[in-house]
Amino acid sequence: MANRWRDWYEQGKRDLERARLDVQYEYYEWACFTSQQAAEKVVKALGLARNITLWGHSLTEMLKRLHQDINVPQEILDCARLLDLYYIPPRYPNGFAAGKPADYFTEKQAREALDAASRIIRFCESHLPGPG
Repeated sequence: MANRWRDWYEQGKRDLERARLDVQYEYYEWACFTSQQAAEKVVKALGLARNITLWGHSLTEMLKRLHQDINVPQEILDCARLLDLYYIPPRYPNGFAAGKPADYFTEKQAREALDAASRIIRFCESHLPGPG
């Protein structure tokens, strides 16, 4: 079976572009979630490229697993911890006592999520194989 790391990588990059659109159109809750998804897919791409299967959705746990093979800086782990907070709450109203997720997420949070995802993706890119 072919190693599909590049498919995961390209979809993650596309998700990052979608997160930028979510910020532009003030869908801040979705920008937070989509940033998490973008980073998750690129981290999984890195795992696949290194023949490491990464399961689940916790960026922190996946990066800790990768840390066994490559040095993952603390700054990248901190970005992962931030994005891990955005996997479920941006999508479901029952994550809050009242209101919908859109009532709770701000432009500042969305931009921080976008920045964290971008940092994680750049880190992963520095360890991915070149074009070809």
